[in-house]
Amino acid sequence: MRSFSFGTTLAMGAAIALSATPAHAELVNAKNPATIKAIVESQGWPATLVSKADADPYIESSRNGLKFLIIFMNCEDHKNCKTLQYYMGFSDAKDVSLERFNQWNKEKRFARGYRDDEGDPVLEMDVDVDFAGIPRENLGETFNTWASLMDSYREFIFDK
Repeated sequence: MRSFSFGTTLAMGAAIALSATPAHAELVNAKNPATIKAIVESQGWPATLVSKADADPYIESSRNGLKFLIIFMNCEDHKNCKTLQYYMGFSDAKDVSLERFNQWNKEKRFARGYRDDEGDPVLEMDVDVDFAGIPRENLGETFNTWASLMDSYREFIFDK
């Protein structure tokens, strides 16, 4: 009969436990705009990263004819950003009433609608990716949510 030491048994147990543990998901944050750009492109959307020395970076993109921005926010010297904001607006729908915006904001989650300084309807969605970040898959899912909200907002704004 074979005898196992306590140390051998402990090592075997640890090996079994580690093999059953799923690999950690890749965490992403807003510190590397190129990573966010790659995730946008993985959605099948075009992405142009705009970086200027005197401004925070942003990404220009579009989906189903709707142009939008991904703005890097809470940055330190235009780098090491902590949050993202998805942003789109319509310059051809200035007659939307405040009651209509209130209806949107009351009934919808995750994104807010309002009228900007030029009177254009705008939709914004904030995404907090601070600290260690969030799993890549979760960030991809925020783009799915954003896509659905963009479509709904367009219908809402142009529904008379």
